[in-house]
Amino acid sequence: MTKILISADMEGATGVTWPADCLPGTPEWQRCRPLLTSDVNAAVAGFHEGGATEVIVNEAHMTMRNLLLERLDDRAQLLTGRHKALSMVEGVQHGDIDGIAFIGYHTGAGDEGVLAHTYLGNSLTGVFVDGVRASEGLLNALVAAEYGTPVVLVTGDDRTCDDAARWAPDAVGVAVKDYVSRYAAVCRTPARTAADIRAAAAKAVALATRHDPEPPRERLFEIEFDAEHLAGSAALVPGVEQTGPCRVAYRAGTMYDGIRCFKTVTTMVSAAVEEWYG
Repeated sequence: MTKILISADMEGATGVTWPADCLPGTPEWQRCRPLLTSDVNAAVAGFHEGGATEVIVNEAHMTMRNLLLERLDDRAQLLTGRHKALSMVEGVQHGDIDGIAFIGYHTGAGDEGVLAHTYLGNSLTGVFVDGVRASEGLLNALVAAEYGTPVVLVTGDDRTCDDAARWAPDAVGVAVKDYVSRYAAVCRTPARTAADIRAAAAKAVALATRHDPEPPRERLFEIEFDAEHLAGSAALVPGVEQTGPCRVAYRAGTMYDGIRCFKTVTTMVSAAVEEWYG
C-alpha cells in the first residue's frame, strides 16, 4: 500500500507565465485551469502506473479552488477549498502519507524564476529559515519531514527544479518551462509536459517510503518586506518581533507551529497593503 499526497500550486503549471494566468476569476485563469488539471492528472496516472494505491490531491493555490474536479482522474480524490491547518500540505500531518509531490511549484521571493514569490505575490521580498532563503517548496518540505514523508516529485520551471535540488535532492524533477524573466518562459506543450510528468511520477513511486520523522527543533524564521508599515503589521502577531525597518523574526519549536505562524503573518500583511503605495 502506497499513499501519495499531491500539493498542487499553479504558478509553476504548464503554460502559466503571467499573474492573470493564475488569478482566480480572470479569463486567463479559466484558460489555464485545464493546464493545471492536466499536470495533476499526469502525476496521478504516473503514480498509479508506478504502483501507488491511493492518491489525494490538495489544492494549494490562492483560493484553493482551481482544479477542475469534473476532469480529474477518477482514481484521485480532491481536497479543495480553505481554510486548512497546514494549508499547502494539508493531510501530511495524519502520518499515513508515504510520499508527497509538489506540482506547479515555483521559486521563492528574491530568487529568479517565473512568478517567483513566497505566499504573497508582492510585498514580501525574502523569507529565511535559520539563515537560509526559503521558497514555499523548502518550507513545505521541512513540514513534511517532521511527519516522515519524503518529497518524491517536483514540477515547475527549470529554476524551481534547481531550487528543489537543495531541499529534496532525491526527488524527481520535471521542468515544464524554462525561465526567461519573472513574466516570460519558454513553454513545453501540454502533451509533452503530461508525458514527462507521467513518466517521472511512475519513477518517483520508488522513493515513496516513510522514514523516521525529523525530530522537531527550534528554528529561526526571518521575513523581509518592501515597506516598514508591513513589518509593523506583522509584529502584531504574538511572538513576532520587528528586528529592522522592514524585517521581522520569530522562533518556533516545530515546523507545524512555524508554518502556521508564517501563514498568520502573511494574512496580517495582506490586510495592511494599500492599493497604491503597498
